[in-house]
Amino acid sequence: MAGIYIHIPFCKQACLYCNFHFSTTLKQKNDLIDALLKEIAMTASFAAGETIETIYFGGGTPSLLSADELRSIFSLLHSKFIIADNAEITLEANPDDITPQNLARWKQTGINRLSIGIQSFFEEDLKWMNRAHNAEQALQCIAEAQQAGFNNLSVDLIYGTPTLTDENWKYNVDRVLQLQVPHISCYALTVEPKTALQQFISKHKMQDVDPDQQARQFLQLIYWLNNAGYEHYEISNFSLPGRRSRHNTAYWQGKTYYGFGPSAHSFNGINTRSWNVANNALYIKSINQDILPVEQETLTETQQLNEYIMTSLRTMEGIDLIKIKNGFGAHHYTNILKTAASFTGGNIILDEEHIILTNEGKLFADGLAAKLFLD
Repeated sequence: MAGIYIHIPFCKQACLYCNFHFSTTLKQKNDLIDALLKEIAMTASFAAGETIETIYFGGGTPSLLSADELRSIFSLLHSKFIIADNAEITLEANPDDITPQNLARWKQTGINRLSIGIQSFFEEDLKWMNRAHNAEQALQCIAEAQQAGFNNLSVDLIYGTPTLTDENWKYNVDRVLQLQVPHISCYALTVEPKTALQQFISKHKMQDVDPDQQARQFLQLIYWLNNAGYEHYEISNFSLPGRRSRHNTAYWQGKTYYGFGPSAHSFNGINTRSWNVANNALYIKSINQDILPVEQETLTETQQLNEYIMTSLRTMEGIDLIKIKNGFGAHHYTNILKTAASFTGGNIILDEEHIILTNEGKLFADGLAAKLFLD
């Protein structure tokens, strides 16, 4: 069992906060799709005999792909891989790309799940973020997707922006609940290095984030969605029972996945990670020369354990201490259990088998994980 991630590095315009690899010019789009197809053909043998359970088109903005481009990619994937009949096939889509015509084309290609980048239903928030869609499109696109038969939907929301009041935050969450969206991903605004947001803040042209506001809106979110019957199955992700993202869940469980496209990452499910160059021109040039533009690393046992701690602590199931004992040794089990027992402040639930974050502890997940890491 494995997954496939395909990175489409094009956007209509740059969001203020984004640090993913993308380009706002489409000049290289045809050449890049050709290179992407060639990369898939060159490397498909790595997955020989494995069944692909999930396919995820991320970006960038993969909803910019034409129907012909999607069909070409799917045709090649089906010829090179064993794809499960019930595979989860997700397309990240922006509201301004969601039209009845596109929805029909996406369904015809086999896409059965959409992840929609709403972010907010308020015009002032969207303008502040420099999003390409408006508030009307944010509302309309969900209903259109549902009418087209896309019942497996996820919506992204952002909280903790200077423009977002607590009242408007509740409206955003309530609106998604009223539309009966089964999966919701919510992210605190993060000031990433080398983004437009970081530059504006450093020059005092924009207000910095307020950690207290972000913490408050995060805890509000947990309360509202828990009351609505959603599982908080990962720090940034909530779903109705049985409606988790199968693809992203596989990441947190350390399963195998294959990444295609510039900046895409892969993992062999054991100890080897690899990633493509994050440069469209270099990616295209390398593939055209029959060279894979990839770097890789082999994880040490310590790195494998630390990664398990980091990813599992973010989930509602938490760290499985018995898995650590059986997989990494009783001495690591004992040391981690001892360290966790020293934590104060009611941030974890601890027994001899699990370490699970409380709602308040989720505010400090990265710091708590770091304290459990091996040196």
